[in-house]
Amino acid sequence: MSDSQPSGAPGPVVLEVWCELQCPDCRTALDDVRALRARYGDRMDIRLRHFPLEKHKHAFAAAQAVEEAVEQGQGWPYAEAVLARTEELERRGEAFLVQTAKELGLDAEEFDTALIDGRHILIVDADQAEGKAIGVTGTPTYVIDGERLDGGKSQEGLRERIEEIADRLLAG
Repeated sequence: MSDSQPSGAPGPVVLEVWCELQCPDCRTALDDVRALRARYGDRMDIRLRHFPLEKHKHAFAAAQAVEEAVEQGQGWPYAEAVLARTEELERRGEAFLVQTAKELGLDAEEFDTALIDGRHILIVDADQAEGKAIGVTGTPTYVIDGERLDGGKSQEGLRERIEEIADRLLAG
């Protein structure tokens, strides 16, 4: 096993954010994600994980679109742009996903093709299966140091809890 960290120096803390891009609670959670990013910078690796819910008909396509954005180097900016307009995603579906890519200067044609050919479906399916396996039932759900924090019911105190765990890990 190779370790790229110098001996004794803690690596970045990994925070997984199980998210769904048609979820209003995930949009609210963006404020916490931004605050964590500002506080920890590259000491925290914030990973977007997909957990599209069946009740939102465009969530699965949106998850695939984010993976295309990741491939084009704009995963988080794209996810944030879509989350900022969940109502428009609800109304316009895939046309909105492609338009958002264009607005961010991404290759919108490639987004359209990716949504048609389903090249990112396996990534989304794998995330969803892993989420179910570890007990994710709704979004947003955070996982840090093996601890699952469910933000679907309430996000009250979650950022503080994440910071406590991250500070402990980074001090470790």
